[in-house]
Amino acid sequence: MKKLLYISASPKPETESVSKQAARTFIQRLMAQETDYQLEELDLYTSDIPMPGHQHFDRQSHLVAGPAYEALSPEDKAVIDRMNQLCTQFQQADTYVISAPMWGMSFPSRLKQYFDCILLIDHLFSIDSTGFHGLLGDKERRMVYVQSSGGVYPKIFYGQMNYAVKYCHDIFKHLGVATFDPILVQGAETPGVGRYKALEVAAQDMDDVLCRLAGPHPMPRWA
Repeated sequence: MKKLLYISASPKPETESVSKQAARTFIQRLMAQETDYQLEELDLYTSDIPMPGHQHFDRQSHLVAGPAYEALSPEDKAVIDRMNQLCTQFQQADTYVISAPMWGMSFPSRLKQYFDCILLIDHLFSIDSTGFHGLLGDKERRMVYVQSSGGVYPKIFYGQMNYAVKYCHDIFKHLGVATFDPILVQGAETPGVGRYKALEVAAQDMDDVLCRLAGPHPMPRWA
């Protein structure tokens, strides 16, 4: 079985969250299309997501281990254990779906906190004299980023106004994830659009993404 990891980053319950509703629809359609998936869910607002501190690292993005780990307090050991657990969970997945609202032209800080927990050297990437090397290219992995927004932002302004999509695209590309597809649910609070119309339009984007993912070698939407 392939593993589908769904990471939700909205504090709202699914009944009130546009990003979660869109992601749920996409996941249901993906699993109907590809029946060999096992779904695992991680709600960042109801799960234990540590806030890493300096005492948890012995160098950049590298968790302490060995005697240094043993010298830590039980609370700090629990933080490191949980970070390792979250990182392993991420490593084991084949496809990722992240859902998040657009906050302040980016995403909720809880998602960045999660990234800080899993972006660990010698786990998701390595650094040597030749530079940065992503370690997630050992198998074909796919990322779908589902974002809701109250306004409508033309694609030409993504780089200036929609930092979340660009950030996630760049991070996972460098880590070695083969494909990245955004699904944007725009205008949820815009007069003349609203959440239901926004979800309806986003469903058309889902059609495109599902079609691409159905191929033997899905191509990324963005280079």
